[in-house]
Amino acid sequence: MKPGDVVFVGPACSVQFTGDRTLLVRLVSLGEVDPYNGWLWVTGYVLDARGMAKDKRELYVRKAGLRVAPAPVVVGKPMRQRRVSPRVRT
Repeated sequence: MKPGDVVFVGPACSVQFTGDRTLLVRLVSLGEVDPYNGWLWVTGYVLDARGMAKDKRELYVRKAGLRVAPAPVVVGKPMRQRRVSPRVRT
């Protein structure tokens, strides 16, 4: 895993992320893994259903529980086409 990856933070990361508390996070940074118990601090943006960042969070999670998720497709507003009026030459 590296900054920019999207990860699924769920119950395998910590009991606090069970049920409706699961998160999809785009990583900004990863701290060092605590060699004694395998936990680490991660910083990232929590993504909504459209793939847009909602909140920046720092999370303490089990490294073995993090799973790389496919990056969500960001759906924006459709672009409006500009109407071009013909020029009249005189």
